[in-house]
Amino acid sequence: MLAERQAGREATSASLLLLRGVSKSFGPVEALKQVDLALDRGEYIGLIGHNGAGKSTLMNILMGVVLPDHGDFTVEGRAVAEPNHPAKAHGLGIRCVFQELSLCPNLSAMENTLVIHPTLGGVGWEKRTRTLITGALVEIFPGNRIDVRRPVSELPIGDRQMIEIARAFTESDTAAKIVILDEPTSSLDSVAAEQLLGYLARAASKGRACILITHKLNEVLNHTQRIVVMKDARVVADVPASGLSRDQLFEMMGAVSRVAATTAATATYQGQRRIELPEKSGAPALHVEAGEIVGLAGLAGHGQKEILRRIYKASRTRKDSGCVVTGAAAYVSGDRQREGIFPLWSIALNITLASIRRLAHAGFIGSAPETQLAESWRQRIAIRSASATQSILALSGGNRQKVLVARAFATDSEIILFDDPTRGVDIGTKRELYDQIRTAAGTGRCFLWYTTENDELFLCDRVYVFHEQKVVDVLNRAELTEERLLRASFVEA
Repeated sequence: MLAERQAGREATSASLLLLRGVSKSFGPVEALKQVDLALDRGEYIGLIGHNGAGKSTLMNILMGVVLPDHGDFTVEGRAVAEPNHPAKAHGLGIRCVFQELSLCPNLSAMENTLVIHPTLGGVGWEKRTRTLITGALVEIFPGNRIDVRRPVSELPIGDRQMIEIARAFTESDTAAKIVILDEPTSSLDSVAAEQLLGYLARAASKGRACILITHKLNEVLNHTQRIVVMKDARVVADVPASGLSRDQLFEMMGAVSRVAATTAATATYQGQRRIELPEKSGAPALHVEAGEIVGLAGLAGHGQKEILRRIYKASRTRKDSGCVVTGAAAYVSGDRQREGIFPLWSIALNITLASIRRLAHAGFIGSAPETQLAESWRQRIAIRSASATQSILALSGGNRQKVLVARAFATDSEIILFDDPTRGVDIGTKRELYDQIRTAAGTGRCFLWYTTENDELFLCDRVYVFHEQKVVDVLNRAELTEERLLRASFVEA
């Protein structure tokens, strides 16, 4: 049994960043309780914990978005006097990649760069900002094809994530000394994620300090120098990453270890085909049977999301003659800000939105059945809130994603379409979600699941690998390996 609190090293006044006794409450909810944290130049640390553990609140305090109730912090030995605010944090060299992207959607990558580098303004600003953001993108994500002149709202979420990351590392009049990244790989494919993780190590070797907040344990175990674990608003462990195992991290977080893949109970429903797409230009046909969990793999932007949207549209309109869908479909988006949540509504309304027709009687919806449905799924999906009547904006990013999953499960749809549904969701909740999926598959529901996390593909009965908008390989679970996935993803079309 690991000690409750282990220090990777002692904090000193010489630390680049030093927090002592930082606490923050939102009404009756304690988001941070007496948190201490130290970070030196050139350190690359991982910060992990369940959704609602306090990670994002801590980040927001460092960025000046939220003010602490108690405690203080210093940068380069100098106290950060209140009130802190984002412009002051930027001047101190603190940058952040937010999980809920902070880019202005109506502006281009160049214009978004100008927002945080106003000294680049004036005649010739376009050339200066294009050089700055393009250089950062090429350095971090070599081979990217992002048009930095297009409004970011027109770009896929992976490209927006890359722009947000690259912008955090750009420098003009102020050096980027401390860069905090909150779930930066959640919308990136495996290649872009590896590019970023490798770059962070190089940035640290040049003296920058990096904090990686992630739910992907392999990222912190394989890439960071030190791991800080938060639980219930406190730092419960601070340990060197070298030599740690996944099970030890699970133990520190109070989680159970990774669930083993099991075969979905499809025998009872064999032959009941729910989805069928014909062959395309010699590519294999895609089909999903009742009770199956089927994965979509390959590099981001190669047609997986389009297939999900096409199937969902066909389930609603029945106008796509080339796509046969039998049964109703529910869709869960990984881009919760743009395609998922209704920010002005409560948790309950966000959960029950897709079940309105089923809840209605004689054209009216009673509040009791609606509240009961929302509350039951709030508890089953473990959404961290006092009640379902709270605003959805009171939730962390991962808990907002749970609401979208709960919305789909609460319907009576036979088909669930997943577009990276566990983006920003903690390890324990992922395990619970996997159990929910297998249970639902056992009752005849089927799942078509696009994910950027290769580990999740091993939970599927069959995986279709996409390249250049078409299926290039079909793998049953027994044939599925990391090597074969990568080979198929890079095949020449």
